[in-house]
Amino acid sequence: MFKNLFIAALGLSSLAQADMVITGAGASFPAPVYQQWTYTYSQENPDTRITYQSMGSGAGLNQIKAGTVDFAGSDNPLTLEQQEAAGIEQYPMLAGGVVVIVNLPGVKNNQLKLSRNVLARIFLGEITNWSDPAIKALNPKVRLPKLKITVVRRSDSSGTSFIFTNYLSKISETWKNKVGQGSSVKWPVGIGGQKNPGVCNNVARTRGAIGYTEYTYAVQAGLACAMLENASGNYVAPSQASFSTSAAAADWQNAPGFYMELTNVPGATSWPITGVTYILLRKDAPAEKKAALRDYFMWCYTKGAANAIKLNYVALPDSVVKLIAPNL
Repeated sequence: MFKNLFIAALGLSSLAQADMVITGAGASFPAPVYQQWTYTYSQENPDTRITYQSMGSGAGLNQIKAGTVDFAGSDNPLTLEQQEAAGIEQYPMLAGGVVVIVNLPGVKNNQLKLSRNVLARIFLGEITNWSDPAIKALNPKVRLPKLKITVVRRSDSSGTSFIFTNYLSKISETWKNKVGQGSSVKWPVGIGGQKNPGVCNNVARTRGAIGYTEYTYAVQAGLACAMLENASGNYVAPSQASFSTSAAAADWQNAPGFYMELTNVPGATSWPITGVTYILLRKDAPAEKKAALRDYFMWCYTKGAANAIKLNYVALPDSVVKLIAPNL
């Protein structure tokens, strides 16, 4: 945390010295790697200073529409029609995993198994205790406490919520009909947390809690993740390998406006709740600003890929970058 604050302070202190200043805001899903990228790029290119404020996908979309930032981060993809209506261009930046985190005394990371049915019923409020027979049947060797389940979900407009509810809508007809998908939905149960760190904090301090977050935040917070049943019926653990397997299913050649969903994709080892995080740019941005943005994001796709991988994201393959480059 202090390292990130120090990096941010360095960037802000030198804004006045830069010939070009680029501001971004939005999704917290990619914020850990965006912080690394903005700092490193600014060090290598002292004439350009870049900032990124993590505030949620919904807020980022509103900011780019209003023209108060130069780019937005969002995990809630816009259709081509939505992009054209808003005067916005959308490009994928990274893929990553949304994971289910729990706070259960005595239960270790990747020890708890949750089926599609059980996961949906927990977030619907139909299963309310960790000693429920449906959970125990999946975990005969795990000592599950007789403890109330506290669902923790996002309270802000969130791309991570879009990915998670998109998944729940695919695996549960009840969820699809009663709640649906979106960056902001009417949650049946639970307490809210602001952005991914807020969800992690609430899970960490609440015995019996369950929530969802981007994988890097779970790792940094030291929270236990659950193994989930994927589309092939296998129980898989969250990892860069399982995220990469899901990301490999993307057909970017036939994705108008680069719209893509990677939830519940087939594959024996695919992670079921994989998502894409995007950058949103204004079509009417000044030419000089567009050129600076292109230089920065092409650096992210190439030199920045190593940072993304270290932080457990999935960098886009060269074949996809080649599709993006002529349009960016």
